[in-house]
Amino acid sequence: MSIPFGVRVPFVDHLGFTLERFEDGQSELHYEARPEHLNSFAVTHGGATMTLMDVTMACAARSVQPEMGVVTIEMKTSFMQAARGKLRAQGRLIHRTATLAFTEATVYDAEGKPCSHATGTFKYVRRLPTGPKDSNALNVISTD
Repeated sequence: MSIPFGVRVPFVDHLGFTLERFEDGQSELHYEARPEHLNSFAVTHGGATMTLMDVTMACAARSVQPEMGVVTIEMKTSFMQAARGKLRAQGRLIHRTATLAFTEATVYDAEGKPCSHATGTFKYVRRLPTGPKDSNALNVISTD
């Protein structure tokens, strides 16, 4: 079974993100909010949009070293306009050190207009086995 994000991330599965690009410090994810992901204004909830950018930046960071996981150290988000319809998030690894990745992501709406932008710092971590030893289970820490 192929796992597009490297590990199974139940929250990402719930939101329905799809990974479209994962290479050379670049990432692209697609997402269309379901009714339960909307806010009281009937647009994509900011928390879902922030999660989309967090995962997009993590994928950009991991794309240069996919055997490693990453954990978010900090994230700054700017919301520019409501996010409606099918969304496209593009991420970029700006700089990295041996242990840290400095990234950015922008979410675009169906018309190609930017809705939100984020910068984030991630720490590279080794994936460690967790839980019982079961060859059929995904015994890894989900770090992205």
